[in-house]
Amino acid sequence: MRILITGGSGFIGSALIRKFLSSTDFEILNIDKLTYAADPQALSGFENNANYIFRKADICDEKLLENIFTDFRPDGVIHLAAESHVDRSILDPSHFIKTNIIGTFNLLEVARKYFSQLSDKKRYLFRFHHVSTDEVYGDLKAGKFFTENTPYAPSSPYSSSKASSDHLVRAWHRTYGIPVVITNCSNNYGPFQNKEKLIPLTIHNAINRNDIPIYGSGLQVRDWLYVEDHAEALIKVFLDGDVSETYNIGGNNEKTNIDVVRTICNLLDSMLPSSNFKYESLIKHVEDRKGHDYRYAIDSSKLKNNLGWLPSETFDSGITKTIEHYVKNYLKAKIL
Repeated sequence: MRILITGGSGFIGSALIRKFLSSTDFEILNIDKLTYAADPQALSGFENNANYIFRKADICDEKLLENIFTDFRPDGVIHLAAESHVDRSILDPSHFIKTNIIGTFNLLEVARKYFSQLSDKKRYLFRFHHVSTDEVYGDLKAGKFFTENTPYAPSSPYSSSKASSDHLVRAWHRTYGIPVVITNCSNNYGPFQNKEKLIPLTIHNAINRNDIPIYGSGLQVRDWLYVEDHAEALIKVFLDGDVSETYNIGGNNEKTNIDVVRTICNLLDSMLPSSNFKYESLIKHVEDRKGHDYRYAIDSSKLKNNLGWLPSETFDSGITKTIEHYVKNYLKAKIL
């Protein structure tokens, strides 16, 4: 198969490409705008792989997308390109509207025209997989879980833009017959994540002895999903998921933000010990984020029961691997 992946140089996209190239013989075309959130190092070692192609491209450039589809002739699309940081969306929502809504619209339109020209056999094989977030569901009460039937109630400009893109994908399936699948995932973490996110920010600040900011009380709850587990789930849904279906992907790891940060600090006390110093002393509570959702938690039973996927990593094993990655790079940089 020939798979077109948007946003493949980002955190989740690069994990997905690494998984595809190491476990299949599929041809992968990665198109990425290479914004601040991209990390080319995440695909280091695959540049010369015969099954990997990279094109710098903006999904808001419809003409360029048309040329890419014509040249590459994909058998499927996995769409991850997005602006994804809630804080940035609050400060300047315009980029989120442009990329997440207009960009998705452009990609759907180009895919629709391309799909209409395919043979019956190629149409049967074609998939448009849209990767979204659990934040489209909004806030969640204690004891409840997001399912694929949970009504949308986004709180931030980011989650609203992703909810809009989800609706566009479903509409293009119903109206034009494009074979689509949608996945909504919980909070990802792991190596190569941009340091503006909670876990890499905490690790980075702790290692550099800077304050570790915690919004409000820090009792907000998130379901944490190791990025490699997410990549495996995406491949499973892309290959075996039913057309028009939505699948929630969660890590079954509910943690409060303050517990996540304390866990990181305790592990760093072991990995980078310092006499008479504890990393927890760097924690600083700051004003809570505007419209901050209190709790997210995903019910992944549909994915488990229908496609046989379960996460491999516990939070303890995943966070240990993540911290080891950042500490290794930190020590390597100090040596250099």
